Amino acid sequence: MRIAVGLGRQRGEKELEASGVNRRDFMKFCTAVAVTMGFGPAFATDVAAALTGKRPSVVYLHEAECTGCSEALLRTVNPLIGPLILDTISLDYHETIMAAAGEAAEAALEQAVSNPDGFVCVVEGAIPTADNGKFGYIAGHTMLETVRRIIPKAKLTVCMGTCSAYGGVQAAKPNPTQAKGVNEVCADLGVKAVCIPGCPPNPLNLVGTLVAYLTGKPIELDEYNRPTMFYGKTIHEQCERKKHFDAGEFAPSFNSEEARNGWCLYDLGCKGPSTYNNCPKALFNQTNWPVGAGHPCIGCSEPGFWDELSPFYQN
Repeated sequence: MRIAVGLGRQRGEKELEASGVNRRDFMKFCTAVAVTMGFGPAFATDVAAALTGKRPSVVYLHEAECTGCSEALLRTVNPLIGPLILDTISLDYHETIMAAAGEAAEAALEQAVSNPDGFVCVVEGAIPTADNGKFGYIAGHTMLETVRRIIPKAKLTVCMGTCSAYGGVQAAKPNPTQAKGVNEVCADLGVKAVCIPGCPPNPLNLVGTLVAYLTGKPIELDEYNRPTMFYGKTIHEQCERKKHFDAGEFAPSFNSEEARNGWCLYDLGCKGPSTYNNCPKALFNQTNWPVGAGHPCIGCSEPGFWDELSPFYQN
């Protein structure tokens, strides 16, 4: 078995190299995923094995959303997520990037959900439920009908982004379409999707969740079905500006010298103390995060953030 796994990993790494992803960058990415998961750099080899082993079938459903979560995923660098995803998972259905359209796309979806080895379902976007879901259609089927038909068949369902997790901006007042998250819409079907909220979420959190699933690691969830390995601490606890908060040093405005010197943005509306996410540690594109770039946290990984945490800025 070890020999077979080793050969499979070698083949996977060769395929990645052929796509322009060298081993060094790949292992740096695997280390970043391992650290994000809280297992430390030594777990990178297990991450690599999971990403270069048998390719799991993934069905990625789009509902009512802006496609920002897919954009964040596709624009991940070091290495580029495109070759990494396409060579490590079998992305059998994704309306944004698939070449097929119309009946061919529908056939691909049906083939994927009929896979004898099962499939993982990733959902992006809220589900309109008003008037029997008639505010959102794909291929002649309401989004409500599609998720209730497809998701219960999946071996694992992951909500990518706050919209599919809790409704997001689509569920903001007055919510005329009665948009809801996956778990609320499919609760009566026994569905308990893992939520990776954020607007958008860091792609490392999605990859880490898939790696945990593929390696058999338990995925501990909080009360909002978020993996505690990524959402176990508040933004505030991990923020590099916390020392200024503790010292009572608050920036008076965004264009102030204090703001440029890294003073705390709490008085300007930062929601870091009430927001659970790993943004300060799992940087976007391994480069930066909103507060690090001078923008206050708006609490986008919290349920109902659009209504409950606004206004996002203070004068």
